[in-house]
Amino acid sequence: MTVNGQPPDRRSIHDELERVRTDLHHLVATATTADLRRRTDGTRWTNQQMLWHMAFGYLVVSRLLRLVCLFGRLPDPLGRAFAAVLDAGTRPFHHINYLGSVGGALVFHEARLTGQLDRTIDRLHRRLDAESDAALARRMHFPVDWDPFFRDTMTLEEVYHYGTQHYDFHRAQLTIEGQAPRGGRRIARLVADARGRPPATRPPH
Repeated sequence: MTVNGQPPDRRSIHDELERVRTDLHHLVATATTADLRRRTDGTRWTNQQMLWHMAFGYLVVSRLLRLVCLFGRLPDPLGRAFAAVLDAGTRPFHHINYLGSVGGALVFHEARLTGQLDRTIDRLHRRLDAESDAALARRMHFPVDWDPFFRDTMTLEEVYHYGTQHYDFHRAQLTIEGQAPRGGRRIARLVADARGRPPATRPPH
C-alpha cells in the first residue's frame, strides 16, 4: 500500500532518528553550565529546558502512534470531534506544555536525558520495522492549534516524521555557544515547509 501516492519511506525515518540521537548527544556533551542556563531564542525556556523538550517530543510520538492506530479504525466524525475538543483546550495545553519542560529538565539532564532519548528512539525503530504499509497509511484528525507541525489529518508515517520536525524547529532556538545560529527565518521556513505555505514575517513562538 502507498501513502499519499508513494510507498512508505521507512529508511528516511530511521536515518532521522539516528541523526537526532547523534546530535543530542553532541549538544549535551559540549554545552557548558552557562550555555544550559541561557535563555533560548524566542521562548521562555532555558537551553537545558529546551533540550529536554526536544527529547520529550519523541515520547509524544510514541503516544500519538497509539492514538492514530485507534482513531484510524474509527468513523471519521469521531476523530474530528476528538480533535475539536483538544483544540478547545489549547490555552491550558500550552501552559502545561511549558511547565512540563521546566519540571522535566530538573530530572532529565546529562546522562539521564541522553539515556531517555536512546531508549525512546530504540523503541521507535523497533515499532517502525514492525508496522505494515497499511498501518502507516492510517490517519486521524489532529488539534492544529497545539503545534505548528500538526495538520488537520496526519498518517502514521507522518507522525513518525513529526518528532524530528519538532526537534529541528526547537533546535533552531538554542543559544548554545559554538552551534551555528539558525535564527527566526530558519524557524519560519521550518513551519512553512510543514504547513505548505509561505513563511510569515515573524515566526510563531
